[in-house]
Amino acid sequence: MARIKPTVKAYKNTDFLNSSDGRTLRILSEFLEPHSRFKKHNIVDTIVMFGSARFKSKKDAIKEYNTIKKLDPAAVPNFAKKLRHAQIMVEMSKYYEDTVELARLLTEWSLNLPTEENRFIICSGGGPGIMEAANKGAKLAGGLSIGLNISIPFEQYINTYVTQELQFEFHYFFMRKFWFTYLAKSLIVFPGGFGTMDEMMEVLTLVQTGKIKKQMKIIVYDEKYWKKIINFDALIEYGTISPEDMKLFSFCNTPQEAFKEITQYFERFYLHKREVKKSISL
Repeated sequence: MARIKPTVKAYKNTDFLNSSDGRTLRILSEFLEPHSRFKKHNIVDTIVMFGSARFKSKKDAIKEYNTIKKLDPAAVPNFAKKLRHAQIMVEMSKYYEDTVELARLLTEWSLNLPTEENRFIICSGGGPGIMEAANKGAKLAGGLSIGLNISIPFEQYINTYVTQELQFEFHYFFMRKFWFTYLAKSLIVFPGGFGTMDEMMEVLTLVQTGKIKKQMKIIVYDEKYWKKIINFDALIEYGTISPEDMKLFSFCNTPQEAFKEITQYFERFYLHKREVKKSISL
């Protein structure tokens, strides 16, 4: 007599879990699993650092530029364009190095706070570029750092500087954004493209509309870059934002300037008043 194949329990049925009917469970998993890990590692709050995934360290950018420069221009299609792009990447590597330095300064500062909790932990998107630089700076200081990676066709690997226990892989952008925002006490926006602007504008909108009620310090790094990319004055002129909305964030142009603004802000709102010490609660 043939044996009857046992029925698979619903929570072990991968066909169901990966189907459209199981989407709610997948979304819930991307909420509860990170929450469980943050609680386990006593992560109270974070400093989130955004920016381009395409920027390289100064060393790597110069290496790439020199490699292209040595090529025979006649044998390389669009040589001048490629050389110019490599030159621009050398110039933009400044932001990678600035990110490393700021993350290092902030991590060293947080490690010296008189608490056993993990406060103001550096958090990035977990990938290359500015994300890598943020995690690298935290690691150089001897601290923890978080990487909230997203599965996409490009730039989807976790950089090697993220603390292993705090590496996350998300499918849903909105759940990743939730975890960027939920624990953050500060957001630092370095130069970047569509993804960086999307994340920056969403947080600014949430603060502007009062959906984020906690005190959050938003730093927009390099006033010259961002005022060239976004015409803030025109937004005010055409009445699409109010002049007061410019107070939702601060421009900073050096790691030291940003470090001073952020730490003074934390000391004012989170350290120089009596806090109820507790783990993350839902």
